[in-house]
Amino acid sequence: MLSAKSTAFFPAIAPQLHAGRSSRTRLVNLGSCRRSIASRTVRAVISSDDKSVGTLPSQPAAVGVALRAAAPPGDSIDVRVVLTVRNRIKEKLVSKIGDQLEYFVNGIGQGIAVQLVSEEIDPDSESGKRSAEVAVRGFLPRSSNHPSLVEYAANFTVPSGFGRPGAICITNLHKKEFYLVEIVVHGFNDGPFFFPANTWIHTRNDNPQSRIIFSNQAYLPSQTPDGLKDIRQDILLGLRGNAKGERKKFEMIYDYALYNDLGNPDKDPDVARPVLGGSKRPYPRRCRTGRPPTKSDLSAESRVEKPHSVYVPRDETFEEIKQNTFSAGALKALFHNLIPALMAALSSSDSQFECFSDIDRLYKDGLLIKSEEQKLTRKLLLPTVLGNLLSMGEKLMKYDIPSIISRDRFSWLRDNEFARQTLAGVNPVDIQRLREFPIRSKLDPETYGSPESAITKECLEHELNGMSLQEAMDNDRLFIIDYHDILLPYVKKINSLKERKMYASRTVLFHTRSGILRPIAIELSLPSTPSASRKRVYTHGHDATTNWIWKLAKAHACANDAGVHQLVNHWLRTHAAMEPYIIATHRQLSSMHPIFMLLHPHMRYTLEINALARQSLINGGGIIENCFSPGKYSMELSSAAYKSLWRFDMEALPADLIRRGMAIEDPSMPCGVKLVIEDYPYAADGLLVWSAIEDWVKDYVTHYYSDDSSVTSDVELQAWWDEIKNKGHPDKRNEPWWPNLNTKEDLIHILTIMVWTASGQHAAINFGQYPFGGYMPNRPTLMKKLIPQEDEPEYEKFLLNPQYMFLSALPSQLQATQIMAVQDTLSTHSPDEEYLGQVIESHAHWTNDRHIASCFEKFSATLEEIEEIINRRNKNFYLKNRSGAGVPPYELLLPLSGPGVTGRGIPNSISI
Repeated sequence: MLSAKSTAFFPAIAPQLHAGRSSRTRLVNLGSCRRSIASRTVRAVISSDDKSVGTLPSQPAAVGVALRAAAPPGDSIDVRVVLTVRNRIKEKLVSKIGDQLEYFVNGIGQGIAVQLVSEEIDPDSESGKRSAEVAVRGFLPRSSNHPSLVEYAANFTVPSGFGRPGAICITNLHKKEFYLVEIVVHGFNDGPFFFPANTWIHTRNDNPQSRIIFSNQAYLPSQTPDGLKDIRQDILLGLRGNAKGERKKFEMIYDYALYNDLGNPDKDPDVARPVLGGSKRPYPRRCRTGRPPTKSDLSAESRVEKPHSVYVPRDETFEEIKQNTFSAGALKALFHNLIPALMAALSSSDSQFECFSDIDRLYKDGLLIKSEEQKLTRKLLLPTVLGNLLSMGEKLMKYDIPSIISRDRFSWLRDNEFARQTLAGVNPVDIQRLREFPIRSKLDPETYGSPESAITKECLEHELNGMSLQEAMDNDRLFIIDYHDILLPYVKKINSLKERKMYASRTVLFHTRSGILRPIAIELSLPSTPSASRKRVYTHGHDATTNWIWKLAKAHACANDAGVHQLVNHWLRTHAAMEPYIIATHRQLSSMHPIFMLLHPHMRYTLEINALARQSLINGGGIIENCFSPGKYSMELSSAAYKSLWRFDMEALPADLIRRGMAIEDPSMPCGVKLVIEDYPYAADGLLVWSAIEDWVKDYVTHYYSDDSSVTSDVELQAWWDEIKNKGHPDKRNEPWWPNLNTKEDLIHILTIMVWTASGQHAAINFGQYPFGGYMPNRPTLMKKLIPQEDEPEYEKFLLNPQYMFLSALPSQLQATQIMAVQDTLSTHSPDEEYLGQVIESHAHWTNDRHIASCFEKFSATLEEIEEIINRRNKNFYLKNRSGAGVPPYELLLPLSGPGVTGRGIPNSISI
């Protein structure tokens, strides 16, 4: 959990930094891992008196020599420093030869130099005492359990008054970077001391400055030992950079920028996109790359197109296992190779599915890829998506059967399944209790017509089984999913796009006495004309024609739901909103700050996956625009949602449920809320996870902050929160709903929101994408036709072949397979995933505080209990939204998962 963002260049304030993120290999018990690493045997060490040590930077070494010379004989400490370096797991022959050369160079003391920095002040230099700078040596054997790990060691002699080591200076004399896992210092009476690194150490050729790695001792700013104060500040200044120039791959600079890199006007005016961020189109900020502007639009940043990578700070990039799974083998293959291969295979015959059997064949027989595309498709390593190689030079891509049809292939047709997914599907965060009637729009009536909905009292009461409208509302029986106001301003523009047709939708649902939720009315609206309101209300019918019309209305509602889910609830509320928190955390909180240590596991890979999304998913002409209803207006719609809907305080799960009327305040209940619908799987399980996170954060914060004044006096913490509001979300800086940060309770609440957003919230709305969306008729991402009306020519075709008319309104074969492939990848857990409540081996020494370790073990045990509770709920046949004939269990908030598309598991961070 402690990153080598705790590392930096030393001694000067460097303009360019390069730090690290962690190696994650396997999970271990916190205590046992501490013992195992501490007990590693070192077979070869060297003495700092060895005359064969190579020439090293002179100034730090001179200080160390002076310290040793001042120590009387017998009044010194023999210190051994052990470095663990991780090599690549899979390497080419050239790389293996290079590694052998690296072993040799390290073995003769020419590769890595280290220097200890004390927590105590040297009165002569008025900075932390420093040891001699010593080269590491040794050809140490690899561990059989960890063949990619190599250990090197060095011996120091320091004066007995040297004090506690608080930092280590690392100099990389190689010509390439290396990955440092951790450093262990032996020899002091109260040791060993652990220095978690998990960072790339840049070569001196890239930057001559050395790096500093702090120990796992947490300090508030006011508690910083005198010997480390200057270093702590220098590191933070360096991480902020100077907002100038284009960032380089090896750097570790965190800064903010507008979303001005989504379009590519130099390539084609059709893929130019407006800048997001500012008063006109407010948006959170992203990580700055410093690329030059485009030639045709100086407000737009030039793009880096695939296969080249977008800058993120070096340690934010995917580690090797993740790269093997997604970058080299899957994610980049998806973005770089799969889509062109599919287009080549289908371009001459891309057509609509003519019958449902055509869709079924994607899972049985696969998608035919022409023989000339074999070279492309052979490179693909997409998890679960790729099928078998067949003979005759043909390659088939077979898709795994999504869970939504794996138990009951016709479930998606039923109204109760349509409604169930509003509570237990991939987007269970938009349903609201209907609290006011008539339903009214908040849009300007002069522009958008009458604000009153076309859904009438009579229309609803016809579907309420004898219950009056008022009685149904009084008894919390009516619910609504209302996308009218967010979508209507874009309907005309979207409908002008090729093969895009949409409405602004409202869906009203009724919670029956038997506990079943069912849709009873769908309102679909087009922009009003001066002479007429264009709102139609559809209800479930019993004759064939009305039934098929109802299916089309549900499909339009689903397409709207898919677009809002992807652009607002998924991308905006988790990915985009989280990025400024991460940037501010690195810029304002030292890695020795306890809050940085708490947040660190919840920041892993997020900047990298967001950069990849800007490059290939949400960019102009990207997959989201090609496959979702809003098309080229997708990110403008996301910006509009940020402006009108996003509030930090409402990202707390209990507050969100109360805001939507899905829960009421009840101090006697856990989290202080009672659900209006008890069988609401997302909310019921989510509150368990939220409560566990809140308790863990509370234990953590109260340990480090004795009272409220310690919160207000924490200069780093206050600067962090101020920067999140004023630089990370500056377009919302003046909103009155931002929480204050004056008390421990304020801090606990803010941190709980952030951890929940990165873990439970993202898991609930991301990892069900393929299980629910992998069968396109269940959740179409766009519609190509409006519902035919009786006075239109299309209506006669509809009557003759309603199945074909239904399928022809859905995405084409190419669009469907594109989005299925993307959903499969986005729903996949990497083998190196880190899950909530777990500590993996390379982070076993993230803290040296036994009380905090004990609190974390309690948190882990609570999550194990939650897993058992969820499993029991999924077997309770009274809970019809998560059990029953053919009903998939609700597992999206089960904490643990294996790799692949599992429909379960809560990673610590937004890592995909």
